[in-house]
Amino acid sequence: MNKSAFVGIVGRPNVGKSTLLNGFLGEKIAITANKPQTTRNTIRGIYTDEMGDDKVQLVFLDTPGIHKGKNKLGKSMTEAAIRTFSEVDVLLFLVDSRIDRGPGDMNIVEMLKDIDTPKILVINKIDLMAPDDLKETFNTYEDMGIFESVVGISAIEGAGVPELLDEVMKLTKPGPLYFPDDMITDHPEKFIVSEIIREKALEFLDDEVPHGVAVEIESYRELDKLTRISAVIYCEKKSHKGIIIGKDGRKLKGIGKSARKDIEALVGTKVFLELWVKVKENWRDSDFMLSNFGYKE
Repeated sequence: MNKSAFVGIVGRPNVGKSTLLNGFLGEKIAITANKPQTTRNTIRGIYTDEMGDDKVQLVFLDTPGIHKGKNKLGKSMTEAAIRTFSEVDVLLFLVDSRIDRGPGDMNIVEMLKDIDTPKILVINKIDLMAPDDLKETFNTYEDMGIFESVVGISAIEGAGVPELLDEVMKLTKPGPLYFPDDMITDHPEKFIVSEIIREKALEFLDDEVPHGVAVEIESYRELDKLTRISAVIYCEKKSHKGIIIGKDGRKLKGIGKSARKDIEALVGTKVFLELWVKVKENWRDSDFMLSNFGYKE
C-alpha cells in the first residue's frame, strides 16, 4: 500500500529551511543565500521512494521565514508560513540556536502548541553549536512534550538528514501518490529561473538593496540547442538601480554570468540571458505588485 504526506518546513528566517529541502531531494530547487528572508514563496519539493513493493511520497513545503513583517511583503510571507501549520500532515520546526537567544523561536512554539499536526523539532547547524548548547537545546525542546521527536542535523553538510527522513517516514499514512515518480517540484522552470536570478542578486548585493529586489521573466524561448531568456530585475529606488548595474555594468554582468551557469545546468542547453533593471518604488507595500510578482493571492 502506498503512503504519502505533506510536510511543512517552518522556522525563523535564515535557519536553513531551503538548504534542508534541497538536501532531501538531492537537487537544488530552492534558492539559498546567507541573508534572511531569502524564500518568499512556498516552494514545493517532491520526494518519492520505493517501500518494498509499494512507494512513499513526501511533498515538502519550504516556507518563508516567520518574522515580524515591516511591509506588506513581509507580512504576506509570514501569513503564508503560518497557514502551512494546519494544511500539512507533518511539521518540521527548524531552530539553529538555544531558545533563550531571542524571542522568535519561543513565539513560534506558542503558536505550535495549539496545532494538532504532528511535529518534529529539528536542530540545524549542529556543526556550529557548542556541545553544551546542543545538549541544552535538545533537552529544552524534548521537555516541552509537543514534538514527536527531536533531531539534530547539519543541513549544509548532510549530517543527520537521512535520520530525519526516517522520522518523517514514521508519520506517513496510507495515501495516494500526488505526483509522478520522476517529478521533484510542481513549479515551472520559468519560476525556478527567476529565483536563480534573484539568488545571484542576493549574493552580489549588500545591505538593504537585496530585499527590495524582485525578478520577472519577460520572455522565455526554448530553441533546439539554446534557451533565450529576457528578465527584469525590479528595485525600489533609483539609487538602487545604479548599485545593481554597477560601474560600467560590471555588477549586473556578474549577476547574469553566475545565473546563466546555474540555469544551463537546470535546462540542459546553452542559455542566452538578457537582464534589465527597472524601478518600481515601494513595490513591497503594493498589493497589485505583490500579486503581479506572485507573492500574494
